[in-house]
Amino acid sequence: MFLPSVYGLPAPMNLFSIALKSIRQRLLASSLTALSVALGVALMIAVLVANKIVTQSFDLQRIGYDLVVGPKGSELDLVLNTIFRISPPIENLPWRYYEELKENKHIGVAIPIALGDSTEEGGFPILGTTVEYFGVEYAEGRKFRTSHEWPRGKWESVVGATVARVNGWSVGDEFRMVHAGQDDHVHDERFTIVGILEPTGTPNDRTVFVNLSGFFAISGHEKPVEEAIAREAEFFGETVEQVREHHADDLKEMAAHAHHDHSGHDHAHHDHPTPDLQKEVTAILVRMKEDPKRPTLAQSRAIEFSAQLREGFKAQAVNPIRPMQRLMNNLVGNVRILLLYLTGIIIVVSGISIFVSIYNSMSERKREIAIMRALGADRMQVFSIILTESLILCLIGGIAGILLGHGLIIAAAPIVTARTGLVIDPLIFDPLELTLIPIMILLAALVGFIPGLTAYRTDVAENLTS
Repeated sequence: MFLPSVYGLPAPMNLFSIALKSIRQRLLASSLTALSVALGVALMIAVLVANKIVTQSFDLQRIGYDLVVGPKGSELDLVLNTIFRISPPIENLPWRYYEELKENKHIGVAIPIALGDSTEEGGFPILGTTVEYFGVEYAEGRKFRTSHEWPRGKWESVVGATVARVNGWSVGDEFRMVHAGQDDHVHDERFTIVGILEPTGTPNDRTVFVNLSGFFAISGHEKPVEEAIAREAEFFGETVEQVREHHADDLKEMAAHAHHDHSGHDHAHHDHPTPDLQKEVTAILVRMKEDPKRPTLAQSRAIEFSAQLREGFKAQAVNPIRPMQRLMNNLVGNVRILLLYLTGIIIVVSGISIFVSIYNSMSERKREIAIMRALGADRMQVFSIILTESLILCLIGGIAGILLGHGLIIAAAPIVTARTGLVIDPLIFDPLELTLIPIMILLAALVGFIPGLTAYRTDVAENLTS
């Protein structure tokens, strides 16, 4: 039994002390009750932070391009493959189309990329491109930086920070690539690492970049001649004869090389450039020309160009923001809401456990309450003591849950980064967390009201004589 330290009206500090002593008296039940609240709050913290991590990882404001041009098909697949490198390529575009796209007077930058293969160690995606790729900011005001050089040589490469760390690679190391979709086929050609990118917090960190001319020169990457001719004819809406006429010089040179290589010389010692006819790119990253006097001009030109493609070639120009917004809103957003509802229910259940714990103790404490009343405490002060107990349990559980949730994030951050390549700030914070403490206070008031009302109505004479 715990009584006020002074007879008469208990001061605010006495209210807190009496409530705290009552909790200590029921230490096991109180600890389990606070733990249930802590687990619910920790789970909600995890949901909020996970959503923020996903949102930041798919933050399309960090992409320096207006459009992604690729084969017609799923817009979402094109963006996931080209920008985030987590989906296989749809198809490819003829090199000739890229050459024509560069001449468009409304396009400021057009950068070809070729995807599909992966590293032999770690299975990281390999992206063939030109040095111009690194000249475009990967986020507003943020430029690519490398420890040494850019991959200007045919068999040169730079690797993302995550790739270098996980594979233990450094400048001067060599690697081979696994052919697209064939884990058992490793290309013989080797690329030399000439630089390691500084961390960007984007999919570039888990990507290996190779010189596009070297990517094309790898055995098996060149399109078979007849397939390339048929592909161009279909893409441009031309006849086979027209395509052959357009590539007449390439076809003559290929025939000459074929004759030379089969005239008794070892083919492996020849390093002929890949003919344009046999080159393909997975996609083209486009930035429209800008006019400082007309800030919206680039956006309107992008919309117009995208509309033109829908009526012309077998290609599409996708604003990467739109399909990702649909994905975030329709899938990720709904999953987040569902998880928040579930964690909310867990916290409510925790509140009910607080209610049950305090309410069940009331029958054992009626005599204690009667003595307090006899010593001078009025009904409202007894009611306040019970509410204070509820408040202490909720706040202890809530604060412990916040610390537990962030502690788990700090522990999991390096593991998630190693496995996914996502650069996670272990101290990441979601503003919605600021609402948790007020919610805990409200929950404490709700669950403590009925037990407090029971204490308020306790009959002094009846319980002192019992």
